[in-house]
Amino acid sequence: MSAPGPILVLNGPNLNMLGTRQPEVYGSATLDDVVELCRQTAQRYGREIAAFQSNSEGALIDRIHRARGVESGIVINPGGLTHTSVALRDALVIPELPIVEVHISNVHAREEFRHHSYISPIATAVVAGMGIQGYAAAIEFLVHSA
Repeated sequence: MSAPGPILVLNGPNLNMLGTRQPEVYGSATLDDVVELCRQTAQRYGREIAAFQSNSEGALIDRIHRARGVESGIVINPGGLTHTSVALRDALVIPELPIVEVHISNVHAREEFRHHSYISPIATAVVAGMGIQGYAAAIEFLVHSA
């Protein structure tokens, strides 16, 4: 039996600016730090990740489409698309994979518009407010459940 495919770690708009964008909200870790944390967490369990970030909704959707039959699960921080993108939500259903939605900040303690997510109803799990450690929790969840 072959090993499960990599876990796809997706980051949406503006997450490439981690470490410089609103450090009081998002902390000082960079996107490279997030990817390395995910890689190390997966490796502890003999797993791999595939990481992708884009500020473009279309690029994220295209990458999600390619996950079908390749990756074993998806960890996604959709950024602002969480609250606006039906298209991203619809794309996430296509690969038929477990999904963990991650938010670095506690979106429920922030502005009202951040309280709604198009992704949460289709996600297997949601992690919010744990800082970048939420990504590690998401990877561990997928390793143990997928």
